[in-house]
This record gives sequence, C-alpha cells and structure tokens, in this order.
Amino acid sequence: MTHIVVLGSTNMDLVTYVEKAPQRGETVTGREFRTIPGGKGANQAIAAARAGATVSMIGAVGNDAFGTRLRSTLEHSGVDTDLLRTVEGPSGTAHIVVDDKGGNSIVVIPGANGTVDHLVPGDDALIASADALLLQLEIPLAAVLAGARAARAHGIRTILTPAPAQPLPPELLAATDLLVPNEHEATVLTGRTDPAAAATALLDQVPEVVVTLGSEGSLYAARGAEPLAVPAPQVTAVDTTGAGDTFVGALAVALTEGRPMWSALAWAGAAAALSVQRPGASASMPCRPEIEAQFAS
Repeated sequence: MTHIVVLGSTNMDLVTYVEKAPQRGETVTGREFRTIPGGKGANQAIAAARAGATVSMIGAVGNDAFGTRLRSTLEHSGVDTDLLRTVEGPSGTAHIVVDDKGGNSIVVIPGANGTVDHLVPGDDALIASADALLLQLEIPLAAVLAGARAARAHGIRTILTPAPAQPLPPELLAATDLLVPNEHEATVLTGRTDPAAAATALLDQVPEVVVTLGSEGSLYAARGAEPLAVPAPQVTAVDTTGAGDTFVGALAVALTEGRPMWSALAWAGAAAALSVQRPGASASMPCRPEIEAQFAS
C-alpha cells in the first residue's frame, strides 16, 4: 500500500437540501438537514483511504463535539490522526445548500483550521515518509507553502487543489508537482475561460495540470507531452459535494501505485461518478472494490 499524507482542513458540513437554492433576499423551505463530516483535507484523506492507500492527516479540529466526531470519522475511515491537532475553540464548519439538480453553494468558516499556519514537530518527518502530499487552500497559505517546501526538500510528489479559488504565490506553484483545479479555479488562476487554454497557461508555472470538468471528465496537460482528455462515466447526480475531493484522493492513489496517467484519470473519474450518486461529501465516497467495478464497466 502506498502512503499519502494530507495537510489540510477538517470541517463539519451543515447541509440543507432544497428544491431550488434561494436567491438573495429570498426564503425557501428545505426538505432535509444533515451534519456530515467534511472539509477538503479530510475529504481527500478519506477518499484516498477508501481507495486503498495508507493515509495520514495533518490539520486541526476544535475541542467541541464537532471536533470529536471529525476525528472519529477519519479514524473509522482508516486515516491516521496522530498529528491531527486539537485546539481551543470551535471546529471548522461548511454551510452547504444542495438543490434538486445536485448543484451546491458553500460558505466555509475556518474555525480550528485557521490555527494551522505552520508545521509543528513531527509534520516534516511524516511528509518525508509519504509517497505523495495532498494540499488544498482551506488552511492558511503559510502552512500550505511550508508543507509544499518540505515535500520538495524530501523529493515527495506534491498534488495541490487550488480551492477555494484565489491567486497563488509563485513560490507555492514552484513547489507544486501536479495542480488539480476545476474549470472555475483554472480561470481564476489564468484569466482564461477555455480549460485547454488555461491548462496550457498553467504549464508556465507547474509541470503537470489536471483540470476537472465535472460530468465532462478531465483534461491533462504536461510539459513536453500531448494533452489528454478523459471522459467521465455518465450518471445522474444527486449531490456533487465532495466529488472533486473524491477525484483527487483516488487520483493520488492511482498515481502512487504507478498507473499511467490516462488510466489514473479514468479510475479517479469512476470514483467521482460513484460519489455524486449519493448524498454528502465523505459519506458518499466509494471503497476500492466499487471503484474497480465502475472502472471496468
């Protein structure tokens, strides 16, 4: 089994299901409310663990009931939490509205995640032991950059999901091996709305890019290589929350196991397609046998 380390966020997702999301100033009646463990870091960790890797999580939860449940969920999913800190105050939360078409809108409140602004003793050694480091942007950029630099110093592959979308410092991109934005994030980073053009532009800053395209699949570009367009399985989406994190977690497993890029992207796409057919983020993520079956179909 390969070893993946995730440096990132843990949030409790507070999810409301509605027929149609409210417009500004509008009140609508929802039909269901759920609290579901999430956060981009925790989601990617759980996705990778369920896809078959040994996974360790670096981050923070609060000393509240949400923090207890977040840690427990990670552990029950097979994620090592020895370096997941517990800090005074509330855990991070994400307030999510999901409509009947499976679309979502999200407000994230960092909580404990905001305290993860540097590496602490043990983090560097854990990163050095990994086959890949997964990073996102729901913790302070200082910690993301510190993690990327540590991985680069130890020769560990770094996979960065640039979400929430924001301009990135050149030094972070210089320490990134594979960048995985969605279409919106790729546009924010480059100013280009065409995914292929955005991917090409990003190769000036990173050696490899995967732009995720939702139901259209994914687009891969690398310096000195022909681009790859990989379609996604056609399924009916129930809830797209966490689909991108499912894709990244599964992709990291496939790549660290040595799959060729086309196969790795198709395998990750199969995992994401399974996740969107179920409600929730971490709760929707498939296990390896399910991914293999979907990939083979």
